[in-house]
Amino acid sequence: MNLLPKSHKEFSEKDYWNKFFKKRGNKAFEWYGEYLELCSHLHKYMKQTDNILITGCGNSSLSADLYDVGFTNITNIDVSEVVIKQMNNINAQRTKMKFLCMDALNTTFKNEEFNVVLDKGTLDALMPDDSKETNETIDKYFSEIKRVLKLGGRFVCISLLQSHILNKLLATFCDKSWMFRAVRCHEAEEKNAENGDGTTLPVFVVIATKFKEMPQLIAEVCLAGDKMLRLKTAEELQECIKSVQDTAFVTNGLAKTSLDDEEVSLDLMQPGIDSPRYTLYVVDQKRSQAVNKYAVFIVPQGRESDWLFGTPQGRRQLQDSARFARLVVAVLRRGHSFSNLDAVKEELAHSAKMLIPHGFSGQIPFLSLGSDVGSRVTVRAGCSKLSGDYVIEDVDIDGVPYRRLVFMDNQFLVQSEAKLKSVKKKNKSKLVVDFGHISPYHSFMCVGAYLSPPKMAVLGLGGGGLCMFLRKCFDTEVTAVEIDPSMLEIAKDHFELKLDDGMKVEIKDGADFLKDEADKGTQHSVVMFDMDSKDRTVGLSCPPRQFLHDDQLARVKRILTNDGHFILNLVCRDNALHDSIIQTLKHHFTHLVTVKLYEEVNEIVFATNGQAYSIEKLEEAAKGLNAVCRQKGLNRIKCVDLKDFLQSISIVS
Repeated sequence: MNLLPKSHKEFSEKDYWNKFFKKRGNKAFEWYGEYLELCSHLHKYMKQTDNILITGCGNSSLSADLYDVGFTNITNIDVSEVVIKQMNNINAQRTKMKFLCMDALNTTFKNEEFNVVLDKGTLDALMPDDSKETNETIDKYFSEIKRVLKLGGRFVCISLLQSHILNKLLATFCDKSWMFRAVRCHEAEEKNAENGDGTTLPVFVVIATKFKEMPQLIAEVCLAGDKMLRLKTAEELQECIKSVQDTAFVTNGLAKTSLDDEEVSLDLMQPGIDSPRYTLYVVDQKRSQAVNKYAVFIVPQGRESDWLFGTPQGRRQLQDSARFARLVVAVLRRGHSFSNLDAVKEELAHSAKMLIPHGFSGQIPFLSLGSDVGSRVTVRAGCSKLSGDYVIEDVDIDGVPYRRLVFMDNQFLVQSEAKLKSVKKKNKSKLVVDFGHISPYHSFMCVGAYLSPPKMAVLGLGGGGLCMFLRKCFDTEVTAVEIDPSMLEIAKDHFELKLDDGMKVEIKDGADFLKDEADKGTQHSVVMFDMDSKDRTVGLSCPPRQFLHDDQLARVKRILTNDGHFILNLVCRDNALHDSIIQTLKHHFTHLVTVKLYEEVNEIVFATNGQAYSIEKLEEAAKGLNAVCRQKGLNRIKCVDLKDFLQSISIVS
């Protein structure tokens, strides 16, 4: 039995509704949710003593539910004689409630008779389009609402707020004579989604309160929780509503389709706060390969830059190992506080439901690495003229403290990291930098340095951890080159960089340094590139593209000793560009080795015009580096994981 109109214009026609209710009989038809989903909002704006008018009541049970909890002074009107007769019969025992056949555009009520006019879907039915004829109809409807409402009374309208409807509401009720408020009703949306027979578009409750003229416009919106956001203009309110609707459009699409090998990311914002509170990554796999249908994985603070969570490849591996058809990876963004894992789950519950794939039912599993959300404490936030905004933060990873430098234009990349350790001085414990700890890719770079240690130049200072390790491990002369003077201050103040005769920092452009050294004929046994690129449009994050041009590589070759080594930290996501870089390096260096850790975005390249590399020679260097670290007391176990290192080596022919 088809109960839908042939065209959207039939929504506003009396004959259509008479036929509709005859076909449907006594079965209630609920627009946008029932009493249980709406009551938390309605009770805020209606008192049991209020005189309430419900326009276009249909055969909804909402008025009966309100009556049964104490709202007895209710008048229901509808243009359909059929439904009014049905409702009078159904509600015969509710003696104080009225059901009247009346056109909401032309009522017979007195002026200022009602405290509340309640509209649940009627406006949406009356306004299927933005035509002149429809607007004239709505003008009559709103005129009646304004006339019958008392001063201080409220027009409460439950709607999907399509753009033309929102525009009309704002044009009519968002002025200095009305306080205008729009509240999102998550409960109704979730109920509709569960039933599968209603819309999963955002449902809103609009509350327009009638006042004498006020000194200023009052427009508010609540899109999450109970926090109201005061807005300055109607245009700002439109933008807020549109943002929610656009997101719902995406999540509706995700609920009906599979992404296969792609992933989608969504930022979740708190009203009135510009920075995202969460980022959700939606990852799908073929259903035939999945054991489970759906789960949400919460990444603890401080782990968002791990390869497993911070890269598309890592998130794909996480999903493959868990074997979920859809996995949502939720990242907790910096700049916000998170009390505990349960609170995070509660905050994410609605969004998790909106991303449920088709066919999933039951409770959504929330997964994480442990029982807490991790720790992230801002030590310093600042701005560099060259590098932009940055933050220095202390994070806790599995009970071990780390200090990190992060540039805000690429928040999921840790620019520099130092492990912290506790030492006692004068019976007081203090956290200091553990210079024996370096990242896996830095340890690989140091294997190359072990082959020829006397004098080293490192382009790119960062927090100074690599340079301090080289200085302490090899007792060698290290010259760091850094274009950004702010980085030197950060390294000294927060990462304990110590300058002396053997540890120097030159503040200058790396290209100028290479030219000056080449012009002077200065020789270095090792030259390292460990600098990031601010231009990520070319698919190259490290180093800047110009440092891999022929002229710069020729200068590197000139300042290296005959048996010296060029060591490059390469981060390139463009395969064609990567291959061209390797070919360019081969023009300048006779022997090349690449070392790539599977769970790192970094690839380390060794290049020399001296003796050829061999697996045996590199293995000996790695073992030697570990031995020196133990001898110097830098690392009691090992600096380089020998197995990972040997598995990651590729000698370029």
